[in-house]
Amino acid sequence: MLKKKFFAKGGHVISGEVVMPGDKSISHRAVMCGALAKGVSRIANCLMGDDVKATIQAFKSMGVEFEFDSQFSFLIKGRGCHLEHPRRTINLQNSGTSIRLITGILAGLNLSARLDGDESLRRRPMERIATPLRKMGAIINLREEDFPPIDIISSKRLEAIEYTLPVASAQVKSAVIFASLFANGTSVVRELTRTRDHTERMLAQFGVDLRVEDKEIKIQGCRELRPVDLEIPGDLSSAAFFIVAAIIARSGGVKIKGVGLNPTRDGAITILKEMGAKIHIENKRVLGNEPVADILAFPSMLNGIVINKKLVASAIDEFPILFVAAACARGETKLTGAEELRHKESNRLVTMATNLRRLGISVELFKDGLTISGGDFKSGEIDAEGDHRVAMAFAVASLRAEGGITIDNAAEIDTSFPNFFDVAETLGLRLTWT
Repeated sequence: MLKKKFFAKGGHVISGEVVMPGDKSISHRAVMCGALAKGVSRIANCLMGDDVKATIQAFKSMGVEFEFDSQFSFLIKGRGCHLEHPRRTINLQNSGTSIRLITGILAGLNLSARLDGDESLRRRPMERIATPLRKMGAIINLREEDFPPIDIISSKRLEAIEYTLPVASAQVKSAVIFASLFANGTSVVRELTRTRDHTERMLAQFGVDLRVEDKEIKIQGCRELRPVDLEIPGDLSSAAFFIVAAIIARSGGVKIKGVGLNPTRDGAITILKEMGAKIHIENKRVLGNEPVADILAFPSMLNGIVINKKLVASAIDEFPILFVAAACARGETKLTGAEELRHKESNRLVTMATNLRRLGISVELFKDGLTISGGDFKSGEIDAEGDHRVAMAFAVASLRAEGGITIDNAAEIDTSFPNFFDVAETLGLRLTWT
């Protein structure tokens, strides 16, 4: 029977040195690009959470072979542009990245398929990717004109597009970029707000003729990817939980080695530093096309701030744990411009606000953000609503709740961080499935 509920009890000390699993966003893209390359690619330190496993299974259903030499390292025998038509519905479980990016790939390759997922994924909006892909000539049908399952109907080769993203979404951008790889002509994708650029960096590594100038990406169609060997850096989104754990603990400190510090992803570090967090970055280097470093974090006295809207896109996945940090700060922390949080694995604005209130924290909720007044956590039970990042955030919050916190509907942690419990307990948290 799948365990869904656990009890979290923080100690007074968070201390140790750890390594994070491979970055989830980069792992997805490494699998996709390796499958589209013509030849054998080797991928090391790939995250093997449920989301990335769903991506791997999707490409297996299209004839791509994977040969594992360890739990986190494998060869991909890429098929170039010659993927097979999947014979049955591709189940992408809980992964929004998988379903959106693979839709772009299949539309570009002129393959027919049905993409579906679990109940949570079926609530996530897909018209945002269907609109630009239809402008390129793709035939895509959605449930209720916005939701999975997604039916992609083979018709013709796509035409290049010039498209300005109406929302700040790396997934929408990446879906269009992947489709553009196989379209006639040169596509141009423009962003109003710069989002994570892992797709651009990854495709350049695989030899794609792709040019980036500020917020404009130009992709020359009909180019073949070349195979590569690459190592994936540690996931900053995973590291953020333990950075905040060290900051709100009474004593100790943590060192997290080999974390990806892509400048389109490091908004959480900037926000925490502005709140007064003691965070040090050392041993900066480059791994593949991605900057990495070691991160040190120590107990800190945090102050509430008004979060700069310009940092929202670069911290979008870290807000659940940032809200916990805000609840531990002196004064108010205000976030606006973050309506996109309503379209994650849960409505993260509502889910976090509801649960923080259950634990005694004052929260004012509005359409595109919230204001959190720092205070004292009470013990209690919260509902993560199947959202892995919400569950992990409240596990960390237990450091400030003397009697601990019970976290329900938390089975989805394995989607992004399969060894979260092991790392947490190594550093001093006590977590027990009930």
